[in-house]
Amino acid sequence: MKGRVVVLGIYVTDLTFRASRMPLLGETIAGSAFAMGPGGKGSNQAVAAARAGADVIFCTRLGADAFGDIARSTWAAEGITARAVSMNDMATGAAHIFVDEATGGNAIIVAAGAAGSLCAQDVEAIESDIAAAAVFVTQLEQPIPAARRGLELARRHGVTTVFNPAPALHLDDDIFPLCDYITPNETEATALTGIAIASVDDARRAADALLAKGVRAVIVTLGEAGALFHTRHQSVLVPAFKCGPVVETAGAGDGFTGGFAAALARGEAALDAVRFGCALASLSVTRAGTAPSMPKREEIEAVLSESAGSTVLSVQPS
Repeated sequence: MKGRVVVLGIYVTDLTFRASRMPLLGETIAGSAFAMGPGGKGSNQAVAAARAGADVIFCTRLGADAFGDIARSTWAAEGITARAVSMNDMATGAAHIFVDEATGGNAIIVAAGAAGSLCAQDVEAIESDIAAAAVFVTQLEQPIPAARRGLELARRHGVTTVFNPAPALHLDDDIFPLCDYITPNETEATALTGIAIASVDDARRAADALLAKGVRAVIVTLGEAGALFHTRHQSVLVPAFKCGPVVETAGAGDGFTGGFAAALARGEAALDAVRFGCALASLSVTRAGTAPSMPKREEIEAVLSESAGSTVLSVQPS
């Protein structure tokens, strides 16, 4: 069974460099590898959701250039329906990704390019798509007014909203009641609440602060520790899965959000959708790239099946 997921966000072409460390200002160092591929949080989430079994529509803007051609080829190969306006006077965005060759950790610079000009009118143009969806997903790499309008339209039509507040930005409090689910990582949760997160209990306090702002449910992604699913009635730490050595962590959060949305869209309970998202992200970090690292639904379900009965959830009443 498929459910429709509409994603609003940006596409950029990832330019990934692997090296032993970041260079200092004015310094040149040798890298060990380079790769180019599709990226951008919104596009990554769309690819993750599509591979996880959802019927996906993706809304963005592109430049009329070679990077834009890569984007359209990527979406066509994944079966994603694109609502992408081509801009003749702007370039498609790009991201510089540094990957630590020893740990797989990353540091990223994103230039949104044409997608950085997304506006509320772009979202209003796809209102019928949003109205027919099961889940609407957006982030903060495109301008906040576009993200807000998408959440407003989804709320108007009774569509479940998933908000990934990344990168961390200041937000007015009136955006939070539009969010059924919010999926920050530790850094983003800290930026939104002012609560430093060094433990699961800290994550719970930050999640409580977001609930107080009007969010229905909070999922704080905690890297190798898994994800905290937190509502007014329950608080559950869903652990990450052991799927092999970590190759690259870039895109894991996008994979989680896309997988979570896909599972919700086909009717899975929220906690089961969190487990599905964790399994997807745990697989993705064992592979290079962002969008290319996203696993297929059958791979994710195999991980879940193998761990059935052996995964221990840390449950605490909220």
